[in-house]
Amino acid sequence: PGLVVAGALALTLLPDWRAAWAWSGLLTFAVAALVLLAARGGGTGEQAPSVTLPRSWWSAHRRVVAASLLLGAGSAAVWSYGRVVVLEAGGGTTTSVVAWIALGVGGTAVVATAGRLGRRSPRTAWALTCGVTAAATLALGLGSGSAVVAVVACAVFGWGFVAATGALIAWTLDVDQGRGASGTALLFVVLVLGQALGSALAGALVGGVGHEAAFAAAACLTAVGAVVAVPVRVRRPRAAGAATPGRPRAARGPSRPCG
Repeated sequence: PGLVVAGALALTLLPDWRAAWAWSGLLTFAVAALVLLAARGGGTGEQAPSVTLPRSWWSAHRRVVAASLLLGAGSAAVWSYGRVVVLEAGGGTTTSVVAWIALGVGGTAVVATAGRLGRRSPRTAWALTCGVTAAATLALGLGSGSAVVAVVACAVFGWGFVAATGALIAWTLDVDQGRGASGTALLFVVLVLGQALGSALAGALVGGVGHEAAFAAAACLTAVGAVVAVPVRVRRPRAAGAATPGRPRAARGPSRPCG
């Protein structure tokens, strides 16, 4: 919703960008105050807060941490250069702002799909939402010259990214519910770290090979993040004559004579 309000402010106040920044700052301050008031007297629910997470937590969260880093790196292209590519493709300031508003609308639409998505396993929800984010990133990079494509791609990206962050929280709770708050905080720090690295990479690629290739690379990173959620199952060869799991091996009796 904040992106929708910011976009509306931009359309109303631009080109007076100083007034837009001032209003955005005031709204941010108001939201921060509301969060602090709402959190008074609340607790995290964790039984034993500690400075560091145990080694077992890190071992169990290897895939989650890697997936969070990859989503951050892959999504940075849209967050950092989404409006730029629309402007460079001739979309104009109004189209780029409307596309950004659409991104906020898509993110807000997660409220309507949260129940259905929550009925899936965290890994399945993560793979699905990351895949949608990757597809939207690629569509924006290749089709930014069309206003319709840009707006739709941003809306889909907004839904995929916000839904993916929700799946990330569900994933860490599924692995270790007792440290859910610490896990969520750390994974979001990793996500922001990935965005910092991905933004630098996207900037280098945009300046070197163009925004199409940069957004394609970002989409690939996000897609890899989706694949990370898929568990690798190694099938071990069974010994000859071994019984099928769950089924007792039939005893062999004497052969019945034919005829």
